[in-house]
Amino acid sequence: MDISRIDIADFVYFMSIARWGSFRRAAAELDVTPSALSHAIRSLEERLGVRLINRTTRSVTLTAAGEELRASIDAPFHEIAEARERLNRYRDAPAGRVRINMPEDAFTLLIEPVMPIFADRYPDVEVDVSVTNRLIDVVDEGFDAGIRYGGTVPEDMIAQRLSPDLVWFAAASPDYLERNGIPEHPADLRRHKCIRIRLGNDKVYDWEFGSYGQEFSVTTPGQMTVDNTRAMLSFGVSGLGIIYATRPVLAPYLGSGQLQLILEDWGSPDDGFHIYYSSRRQVPNGLRLLIETIREVDPLGGKAG
Repeated sequence: MDISRIDIADFVYFMSIARWGSFRRAAAELDVTPSALSHAIRSLEERLGVRLINRTTRSVTLTAAGEELRASIDAPFHEIAEARERLNRYRDAPAGRVRINMPEDAFTLLIEPVMPIFADRYPDVEVDVSVTNRLIDVVDEGFDAGIRYGGTVPEDMIAQRLSPDLVWFAAASPDYLERNGIPEHPADLRRHKCIRIRLGNDKVYDWEFGSYGQEFSVTTPGQMTVDNTRAMLSFGVSGLGIIYATRPVLAPYLGSGQLQLILEDWGSPDDGFHIYYSSRRQVPNGLRLLIETIREVDPLGGKAG
């Protein structure tokens, strides 16, 4: 059976719907209307003589035939995408699109200082940045890569280090410390007000400390819980409680005197930022260039390996 250009286009539509589980999100990715997408899928089903997608008001799922079609054409479509990406190496100027997901701290410390240089150097590379502290599956969500602290990178991913190890510290405003005293040991935090941290998996983080081979973990008390760094810093500067962050995050506020390190001998080193992507995918040219630029600029120092 010959395959027409219409079939190939409709297969692209089908794969996008299968990936997103949604006509609306697939239509947004493909820059078509949901009604046009629905019409194309109906036409494909009529030409093939089988139903590929079950549609209800609440969900979009693949039929058994749809699952078989996706399994059959997924690898060839990946190979075509990789072949197209490899051709970018022959262009006079790199081009393409990179979708990348990262937490707030990675954007502020890595991407924000690097992107002006990258954008000027590679004007034809489109970068789609999603900043969220939620832990998501970057492959299922259609991203080319994600950035996380090294200890939270999924084990089935390829990871490359983007920064040296980062050390976490507790800090508070001078006003707070004058009113409440200065903790001398991590255990003292249990008698203080702390700005608690909610992680991307909805768990409240126990602060970790280390000194001379000793390790200490504290379940911090506090009236305030935040899930982003900007709110945490604001509460800390306002004197609402003790906060916990890496030194680069704290550095501007330490320099201005708005915050003061406490328990400095108990700083806890942790894996720095890593970029990660699926081992099943060819690294897009734009992503490779972005990694190279971050390492060249080295915004956090230390020349990550």
